[in-house]
Amino acid sequence: MGDSNVVSSIATLAYDCRRSDFFTPHVLAALKLVDKGVVSPASVGAKHGELGHTQFLPGNVLTYAVDGNGDGRIDMNNLADAMASTANFLAKKGWKRGKGFQEGQPNFKVIQQWNAAGVYQKAIAIMGGRISG
Repeated sequence: MGDSNVVSSIATLAYDCRRSDFFTPHVLAALKLVDKGVVSPASVGAKHGELGHTQFLPGNVLTYAVDGNGDGRIDMNNLADAMASTANFLAKKGWKRGKGFQEGQPNFKVIQQWNAAGVYQKAIAIMGGRISG
């Protein structure tokens, strides 16, 4: 789940002019999450500021995260919250239950919205295929 300081990592990426348009909204979201007590200034995640089991960027936590275990708070390091939040993200992005998720199938477009890297998208589809049999 990572060992990098989330706020620092994402702020550095927002400052780096190669991808600042992408990361600036996420650093602002990270600061809002700190303000709401969802993360702390010392929270750790992956090297691009992703949080928890399913590696949500802060903007996605702010938009799609839900309380999956009913304790009244959101914690992306809690498996129930992470899975419920991931399901919410996929549903909001147009996931069609029972439809395929390999390249060329309806749900592959949803996987593409999760991560822009083609190799990542294909890896998720391959792993999903192996899991679902």
